[in-house]
Amino acid sequence: MDQTTIQDTFLQELEDSLPAAALIEQQVRAALVEDLGGGDRTAALLPADRRSRVELITRQDAVVCGRVWFDEVFRQLDPGVRIEWRAADGERVESGQILCVLAGDTRALLSGERTALNYLQTLSGTASRARLYVDAVAGLPVCLLDTRKTLPGLRVQQKYAVRCGGCHNHRMGLFDAILIKENHILAAGSITAALKAAFAVADGLPVEIEVESVDELEEALAAGATHLLLDNFDLERLLRAVELVGGKARLEASGGVTLDRVRDIAETGVDDISVGDLTKDVASINLSMRFTDA
Repeated sequence: MDQTTIQDTFLQELEDSLPAAALIEQQVRAALVEDLGGGDRTAALLPADRRSRVELITRQDAVVCGRVWFDEVFRQLDPGVRIEWRAADGERVESGQILCVLAGDTRALLSGERTALNYLQTLSGTASRARLYVDAVAGLPVCLLDTRKTLPGLRVQQKYAVRCGGCHNHRMGLFDAILIKENHILAAGSITAALKAAFAVADGLPVEIEVESVDELEEALAAGATHLLLDNFDLERLLRAVELVGGKARLEASGGVTLDRVRDIAETGVDDISVGDLTKDVASINLSMRFTDA
C-alpha cells in the first residue's frame, strides 16, 4: 500500500469516527450561548447586509483537527456562510498556510470567529501533541493511549483529536470499561477480591487492573487478570514485567510518561502506553481569521 493510499484510509477512518451530528450541534449550541448571550453588541454596529471574505491562517506548524465544530458554528449563525477547506482533519500543515476561506454575512463571521477558533485551535493543539508522541515511537509496535484527563466538556472532542494525531483512545468514561485502581483495591480488600468482583459484573466489558509492584502483578495474574496497568514502573521493572508475563496478559505502562521518555518505555516491550499529557496540558495552536475585504 503506497503512502497516498495509507493517508486516504486514515482520513476516511477519522471521518467515520466523528461523533453524531446531533451531539456536535448540541455542543456548539452551548458554546455559542456561552459567548453570545443576548447577542453580539459589537457586530450589530455593522450594516446588516454587509458581506465579507475571510482567510483562516495557521501561524505555526500543526495537525488540523476540529473542522466539523468550526463549520457548525457558522451553520448555526447563518447557513449561508460558505467555507472552502484547504486542509483536512489529521493533516499536517505549515506555518503561514491558509486552512480555509469563508465568505458570507459579515455579522455572522464576526460573531462566530472566537467560538470557531476556540474549537479548532484547542483540538488542533491536542492532535499536534498526539502526533509528536506518535513520531517519537515510530517503528515500534506499541499503542499510545489517551486518558480521562480531558478538559471539562471537551471529552468527546479531545478524544477525536487524539485519533487525528494518530494515537488511540482508552475508555471514554467510567461506563465503557472496568479499570480497577488503587482505591478500588483498598475498598475491596485485595487485588484478588477486586478482580473476582469485577469478573462477576463485567458483562462483556474489558477488565483492567492497576498494579504498583511485581508482587502485585503476580497476584493479579494468578487471579486471572488479562490486562494490567503498570503504574509508575521504572524501565527495569517494566522489562521484568514483560519477561514475567510472557504475553499472557496485555501490559499498559502509565504514570510520568513524557515526550522524552516515551520511546525508552516503548522499547521495553509493553503493549500500550497511556499518556495524560495528550489532553491534560493543551497548548492551543496559533490561528487567525483575516478579513480580506468587507
